[in-house]
Amino acid sequence: MSDTNEELRVSKIRDGTVIDHVTGGQALNVLAILGIDGEGDETVSIGMNVPSDKLGRKDVVKVEGRELSQSEVDVLSLIAPEATINIIRDFDVVDKNRVERTTSVTGILVCPNHNCITNADEPVRTEFEVFDNGVRCSYCGTIVREGDVAERIDARGVGETAL
Repeated sequence: MSDTNEELRVSKIRDGTVIDHVTGGQALNVLAILGIDGEGDETVSIGMNVPSDKLGRKDVVKVEGRELSQSEVDVLSLIAPEATINIIRDFDVVDKNRVERTTSVTGILVCPNHNCITNADEPVRTEFEVFDNGVRCSYCGTIVREGDVAERIDARGVGETAL
């Protein structure tokens, strides 16, 4: 089959969220942020490393029966700054928004500096300033580069934290 005849065939969802233009290779991190581990009853479709004119390659995540909270979208913006969030109702896109990077995040990243006060015995919620190329701990100044942010996400704090 030639390139002009190839199509990506993914079934539509009735209601839920389509997260498109996710940085290639980040779909599994998106699922972790959303707390989806395959043990629940969520219906999820994933396209990984799909050709994209804009990104070269991209991931697409479809989650049926769920709309994302603003804190989930804010965290997604750290690992997928070009993503679009499409809200689907009765098979139609009713809302489409590009993620916007927040200026700071609280309580959802783990500081890699073991000596940081956020890693001490008495819990102190982490705070990070967000930059174009990564984040910086507001307490100890440790920098986490953009490519390493996904591994520092503490998904337990995503749903309960206002960013």
